[in-house]
Amino acid sequence: VQTCALPILPKDLGVALVVLLALALGWALRAQGEGRTRDFQDPNSPFRISYPASWGVADSLQDVLLKVADPQTPSAFKTSLTVESRETDPASPPDLQTLLDRRVEQRAALTGYHFLANSDATVGGANSAQIEYAYVAQPIDEPRRPSLPVVVQAREYIVAARDRTFYITLAAPTSEFAQASAQLDRILQTVTVQ
Repeated sequence: VQTCALPILPKDLGVALVVLLALALGWALRAQGEGRTRDFQDPNSPFRISYPASWGVADSLQDVLLKVADPQTPSAFKTSLTVESRETDPASPPDLQTLLDRRVEQRAALTGYHFLANSDATVGGANSAQIEYAYVAQPIDEPRRPSLPVVVQAREYIVAARDRTFYITLAAPTSEFAQASAQLDRILQTVTVQ
């Protein structure tokens, strides 16, 4: 039995090159879009942070410096980054353990709250404490639309500056937390506190 190998025609090679070029160009555009950031500067302090440009400012019922959310999160609960600021008395600032205990007590009011871990950290050159916890959220992204509760995992940093304490919180559905947590690591590298 004789086999016949068909030669590659110049048209086939040209089509393959065009497809490869289009894929490479698409990958480059995606990487460029994902790498863009927006900067936020607190008008009352030297605090600065950069977050992904694709994230939009989100409404918050709390008094916060910044709240942004990733609209592309495949869940009714959108991955969010929240920055809060509290003034401290420079004459007698509370230590990080006291701030950590207060924050854990505040967060315990969340539905289904479960403390996961805590550790020491450094953010923007300032001593910080990190806590991780989980809770249950009942997101409603459209009025009168039923939605199931979502288990949310959060990683929060308590950053003690000279006369202020900053709380930087990332909250994401548990299915998206690993990816969001890696993004938070990149965001934290942009933080300036003092």
